[in-house]
Amino acid sequence: MAKKFDHLYERITSSGNLFAAFQKAARGKRGQPPVARFDFDLEDNIFALQEELHNKTYRPGAYCSFYILDPKRRLVSAAPFRDRVAHHALCNVLEPIFERTFIGDCYANRLGKGNHRAVRRAQEFARQYPFVLHCDVCQFFPSIDIAILRGILQRKIADADTLWLCEQILASGEGVLAEEYQMVFFPGDDPATGEGQGLFAACRPRGLPIGNLTSQFWANVYLNELDQFVKRKLQARAYLRYVDDFLLFDDDKNRLWEWKRAIENTLAALRLTLHERESTVYPSRAGIPFLGFRIYPSHILLQRKNGMAFQKRFSRWKREMQRGQLDHAKLNERVLGWVAHAKHGDTWGLRRALLCSVRKHEGIADLYPHV
Repeated sequence: MAKKFDHLYERITSSGNLFAAFQKAARGKRGQPPVARFDFDLEDNIFALQEELHNKTYRPGAYCSFYILDPKRRLVSAAPFRDRVAHHALCNVLEPIFERTFIGDCYANRLGKGNHRAVRRAQEFARQYPFVLHCDVCQFFPSIDIAILRGILQRKIADADTLWLCEQILASGEGVLAEEYQMVFFPGDDPATGEGQGLFAACRPRGLPIGNLTSQFWANVYLNELDQFVKRKLQARAYLRYVDDFLLFDDDKNRLWEWKRAIENTLAALRLTLHERESTVYPSRAGIPFLGFRIYPSHILLQRKNGMAFQKRFSRWKREMQRGQLDHAKLNERVLGWVAHAKHGDTWGLRRALLCSVRKHEGIADLYPHV
C-alpha cells in the first residue's frame, strides 16, 4: 500500500512557503496589474491568505476564461492571482511526494524534463525499435473524473486539511469545461434505462481548468495510473508520455496492437478514451508527429504547421509594431524564443528562409545575423 503523508497542511500554509509561492506565481508577471496590486501590500495579502487557509474560510475566486487557437482551439481559464499563490503553495509541498511515484519517461510539467527532452527520447526509441504505437487521449482535461482523481489523492494523502484545500480548488473548476465535453458512455452506463452505477458515474463532476498549475500537476497524477500499467503490467520497455500524448515502441507490431486494446480498457476505468484515428501503429522510419516535430531515426524536422503558424504570428507582430503596440526588444524576444524551439530539430534551412523577412524588415535588419 502506498505510504501516506500526514501533517502537510502546516507546511503548505507556513508564511515561508506562501512567500515562496508568491515569488513563483509572480515570475515574469510583475508588470501585470493584479500581480502589482498584490505585491504592493505583499505582507498583508500573504497573511490574510494564510489566515483564511488556517480558518478554512478560503474560497477560490471566479476564473477568467478565453479561447486560444494555437496549436488548436482550447478554452484556457485563468484563476485570480491570489488563488495562483495558493496553487503554488499546495504544489510546492505535494509535488515532491508524488514525484517519487512518477516514471522517468513522463515529461510534462516536471523539473528537468520538458517537450524537447521528450522529443530526443522519442528519437532514441525510434532508433532502437522498428514500430511505434502513437496514442492521444480524446478531450483529456474536460474528461477527468473528479471522483476518480479524489480517490487517487486520498490513497496518497492522509492529511484531512490538505485534502480540504484540494477539494476547494477542484470544486472551483467544476463546470468550467462543461461546454467543451462531448458525452461518452462506457460499459455499464445505460443511458436508455437510467440504470446501473455507470450512469451515475457519467453524471459526476468532471474537468480540470486548462491553465491552472494544479491542473497540470493533477494531470500527471491522474495518468500515472496509465504509466504504471504500461510499465508494470505490459512491461513495455520503450514508453514515454507528454500530458495526454504518448508513444510505445516495440519490435513486434502485433504486440503493439494488443497493447493498444489493453490501454483502451485501462483508460476506460479512468473514463477516458483514445482518438481512434490518431492512435495507431506504424513504422518508426515513417516519421513520428510528436510535440510539433516529425521525428525520424536519423533526423528531426519541424512540422509544417509550426512554421506556417510562426509566419502568421510574425505578420501580426509587424502590424503591431507599425501601430506602436510592440517594440523591437519584445519582437526580438518573441522571435528568438521561436528560434530556440526550432533549433531542437534539423531546421537551419527553414529558419534561414523564414527569418529572411525579419532581417529585411525596416528597422530590425541586424537583429538576427545568425538563425
